Amino acid sequence: MPFATISVIGLGYIGLPTAAVFASRKKKVIGVDVNQSAVDIINRGQIHIVEPDLDMVVHAAVTEGYLRATTKPEPADAFLIAVPTPFKGNHEPDLSYIESASKSIAPVLKKGDLVILESTSPVGATEQMAAWLSVARPDLSFPQTHGESSDIRIAHCPERVLPGHVLRELVQNDRVIGGMTPKCSELAISLYKIFVQGECIVTNARTAEMCKLTENSFRDVNIAFANELSMICDKLDISVWELIRLANRHPRVNILQPGPGVGGHCIAVDPWFIVSKTPEQAKLIRTAREVNDSKPQWIIEKVKLAISEFLKDKQDRTARDITIACFGLAFKPDIDDLRESPALAIAMQIAALHSGRVFTVEPNIEKLPDNLVTKLELTNIERSLAEADIVLLLVDHKEFKDTPKNLFLEKICIDARGILS
Repeated sequence: MPFATISVIGLGYIGLPTAAVFASRKKKVIGVDVNQSAVDIINRGQIHIVEPDLDMVVHAAVTEGYLRATTKPEPADAFLIAVPTPFKGNHEPDLSYIESASKSIAPVLKKGDLVILESTSPVGATEQMAAWLSVARPDLSFPQTHGESSDIRIAHCPERVLPGHVLRELVQNDRVIGGMTPKCSELAISLYKIFVQGECIVTNARTAEMCKLTENSFRDVNIAFANELSMICDKLDISVWELIRLANRHPRVNILQPGPGVGGHCIAVDPWFIVSKTPEQAKLIRTAREVNDSKPQWIIEKVKLAISEFLKDKQDRTARDITIACFGLAFKPDIDDLRESPALAIAMQIAALHSGRVFTVEPNIEKLPDNLVTKLELTNIERSLAEADIVLLLVDHKEFKDTPKNLFLEKICIDARGILS
């Protein structure tokens, strides 16, 4: 039977659910991660990230013996690489995680194996991965030199799931599969069809890479339009929330909601991969990124203004006496993921510039990351509303939307998500 053993390299927000779904289909899955703590947690049948229902699927897969985690790659029939692809310096893609993952699996590759890059990547990354593997294993042949007769099959298949709905979307969503040759695509389809109910659509590796970047850039441009509108409306003394509601009554208009910026490991990062490859052509994509990247600073200026207005009214107080509460740290509602979060960046900047106390309320995490403990104080909704003078609504978590609005309106409130609208 093909794919008796499947290996997933990188057990984060995409890799672990993918490994768990394969294991739930009674496939032997070896998960690989450099984080020993994450490996130990998974091998206990527990999870180190927050994702609805994932804990049950992982527990069952580990208990039944289909899923095991390790820090060192082992032989398998298919390898899925799902490691981060951040950027470095001047928004240049950082492929070092993909390079490390490639070099780590190279010693255990054998003829007939399939290697799939799932990490969101700049155009050409799959070919680069194949080149690294080829150098590490000159005894094996690869698609870039041997085409359809290669020993190793290579494809790119980007994930396109929504945090909070990952398990459902992994199964139901269509997949774009870009093999380096038609046979590479064919083998990749047979792998994903183990659990994918959506359609597997074949293209080449470069188009598959560009497809994921395009999807996220499309969303980034649309969010930038909403964020730019919010800044224009503030200048013109218009409620942007009412304006968007009215404009969206047009049958062919669907404006998104503004926010404090754009976060997460995809939308805030992926457009730069297009810009880095084609800087002269990607003018709109770059401008959208700049608009969205500027929004946190715009919120900070609002906070500075609120502090000075507060001190004008209460001249017996100093800035040190003012308590600010930041509601939400995650990059989107109802998840625990702080990666590239504008809310987190805003809270940290406020803590750095403000001499008084800065509370944070984030119902989806139990403790702050170690690097934030000295700057921010994690507390609950009740205490923050009792003690804070200025409140920032940065993420529209369910808990915040369920809190009576009048409790926020008693404070100086900066609502970046329209919770009070």
